[in-house]
Amino acid sequence: MKYILAVILLVSQNLFAQQTSTTDKKTAAALKETINYLSDDRLEGRRTGSAGEKLAYTYIEKKFRSAGIKPLKPRITYIQPFDVNDGKEIGKQTSFLLNGSPQELNRHYFPFPWSANISNFKFTEESTNVEYYDLTALLAENENNPHFDYTENIIAYAKQAAGRGIKLVIVKHFPTAKNFSFDPKDKNATLSIPVIYMFPRDRVPYQQLPPGAKTGSELTVAIAEKKRIGHNVIGYIDNKAPHTIILGAHYDHLGYGEDHNSLYAGKDRMIHNGADDNASGTAALIELGKWLKISRNKNYNYILAAFSGEELGLYGSKYFSENSGIDLNKVNYMINMDMVGRLNETTKGLTIGGFGTSPTWGQLISNNDPYFKINTDSSGTGPSDHTSFYRKGIPVLFFFTGSHSDYHKPGDDADKINYAGELQIIRYIQNIISKTDKMNKLSFTKTREVAMGKSSFKVSLGIMPDYTYNGSGVLVDGVSDARPAQKAGIKTGDVLFQIGEHKFNDVRSYMDALNKFNKGESTEVKLKRGKEDLTLPVTF
Repeated sequence: MKYILAVILLVSQNLFAQQTSTTDKKTAAALKETINYLSDDRLEGRRTGSAGEKLAYTYIEKKFRSAGIKPLKPRITYIQPFDVNDGKEIGKQTSFLLNGSPQELNRHYFPFPWSANISNFKFTEESTNVEYYDLTALLAENENNPHFDYTENIIAYAKQAAGRGIKLVIVKHFPTAKNFSFDPKDKNATLSIPVIYMFPRDRVPYQQLPPGAKTGSELTVAIAEKKRIGHNVIGYIDNKAPHTIILGAHYDHLGYGEDHNSLYAGKDRMIHNGADDNASGTAALIELGKWLKISRNKNYNYILAAFSGEELGLYGSKYFSENSGIDLNKVNYMINMDMVGRLNETTKGLTIGGFGTSPTWGQLISNNDPYFKINTDSSGTGPSDHTSFYRKGIPVLFFFTGSHSDYHKPGDDADKINYAGELQIIRYIQNIISKTDKMNKLSFTKTREVAMGKSSFKVSLGIMPDYTYNGSGVLVDGVSDARPAQKAGIKTGDVLFQIGEHKFNDVRSYMDALNKFNKGESTEVKLKRGKEDLTLPVTF
């Protein structure tokens, strides 16, 4: 009898092993199919708002649909559109008639992006409320001065002119090496008067009429906010449970690097396919959704969220966290997968972020894993989408196999993905989900906050900037405990615009300003809180 039982047990174990092996092969093949499709050249790098993004979100939607995963809201699409601030643009209404002669935009003139708008402003050569600001001597004087900022100079001049009652400033100069153009990413605050630039023509910056001429000029300036539309793909598994678990991964990438977030140094225009970043996480999300649909884990509902706009500053996940239509207090936790496709076969290093966001994670995640060499990071924030949910008081985990030489470069292709390694990560996440299915809702723990990107700052204020903010300055989206910003009295919602003597109008120039200081130095931070301007002392 014992012999018969042993044979039955051995047969059962072999059948289970065969079934598991078959399932793993199917999952690995599905991962490869998805990553190969999303990182194919025809998707042109899946830049947010592009035709390639549409191909990607259509593919993800079909995968959700075929797995039986429904939209979050009944009879509503899987696709959640959101606006992406894309800088500024010159509106079609903009026109310039100079001394009776029509001027061609971007050939004869252009308005600066911080110019005030104006409609049908009429003037002549005799008008005393119009000034021509000639930069010829100033540009020649500062031709080899890397610290000279012509934008700052023109803005200062225009502000002074407005104080004297001037209604329009026309900037001109004789030909020099300086090429002026409209900068759509300029975040300087809008001035109170219009300021336009006149291109030099045959060493004459504009057609001047003889003294006393009455022929009129007329200007209309229409600077508008430029936007593009990104698209999240949201699927839902409704188990009629009181609480929900969110699984997420971003599917967007860099396109051709148009948004200046590429690390590619070459001159040729190249597609950034983003196989690891983050077709790998998107493929894992789809496979986890398939598994959850047929698994026995029914004590929680599940949201499967494929985000866009992550590469631009967490646009998609931030929008979803604020416009999901669900009660975030009913969310148990969020798992984010970003760059999970390059597991090193030698070290098998796997970083799991968010470890400190709930005491439960310490019960489920061990640094002595038999397969992975696990490195845990306690912080709930970082340069990926879990940050948007941590900021809502939700426990998070962030899975990441590490950076590599192809990060944000055209070489991040599907043939470099470790599919067997990614499959093991999926199994690891499945194990966490199965264990928490038998637990009550997790408690949340606040952790330290870390910067959104790689940096070599000598000092830090201890703030989290809102990378989706399109105004001038840096909007504070979070303040770390016991860091210089908190000690100085800086609060979430403040807009910083100057540290010491260094003014800044966006995150990049803010980072430049930080690098001017050393640890232990004291200075002042200027900021706007609501309508009030404040100056606060700070020590790094």
